[in-house]
Amino acid sequence: MSHGWGYGPTNGPDTWGADFPVANGPRQSPINIVPKEAQYDSSLKALKLRYDPSNAKGILNNGHSFQVDFVDDTDSSTLTGGPISGTYRLKQFHFHWGASDDRGSEHTVNGVKFPCELHLVHWNTQYPSFGEAASQPDGLAVVGVFLKIGAANPRIQKVLDALDSIKTKGKQTTFTNFDAKTLLPSSLDYWTYDGSLTTPPLLESVTWIVLKEPISVSPAQMAKFRSLLFTGEGEAPCCMVDNYRPPQPLKGRQLRASFK
Repeated sequence: MSHGWGYGPTNGPDTWGADFPVANGPRQSPINIVPKEAQYDSSLKALKLRYDPSNAKGILNNGHSFQVDFVDDTDSSTLTGGPISGTYRLKQFHFHWGASDDRGSEHTVNGVKFPCELHLVHWNTQYPSFGEAASQPDGLAVVGVFLKIGAANPRIQKVLDALDSIKTKGKQTTFTNFDAKTLLPSSLDYWTYDGSLTTPPLLESVTWIVLKEPISVSPAQMAKFRSLLFTGEGEAPCCMVDNYRPPQPLKGRQLRASFK
């Protein structure tokens, strides 16, 4: 990874196209979701998320966000139904957030930004590995969940409590017995479209499933996200904030909704 991409003025999303030409491709993510332009599709199935808490294995500061990784060599934590066919395994989840509560989400709804967005990343088990799935048009499925400011969210607190031990880039620690399903809202109504990874290499392999209903997070909890650093130990500290890519052009893609 010689490409030093990031979110700063010199290496931020506007510059990614130089090293990753697909940045200007036909199915880039995120997008601005315009609900009234979404097509209700009665053939879209309900989402089935079956997550095994014992699959959680670790939490890592990767210098761009932090991620919680899962054992993905069995079918015990899977996504089925919705717009996808077949079985997709949970690989990891991570978040994107802003320096203040008025921005931070990657997807927007009618141009409105949320302070944070959760991404649960799954890969299609018809391919031999996550790496191979990531280069196929139907290889990945990511469930996006908006966070909005409200009451403190006890289910997210366990994740936030682990952040002190991974403050700097490259730090990781074990993180076990966590049920990712507790991070989902009560309604699983969703929008879906064909898109891409929102970080380099920006591969156009993602079926996006963005949930309509947000989950709550308190201002103090958002402050905890912002206590992480983009930088490694011994480097001049740089706060991990505004680690989101702005919406990309729809380029004629269809946005479908599972609800009327």
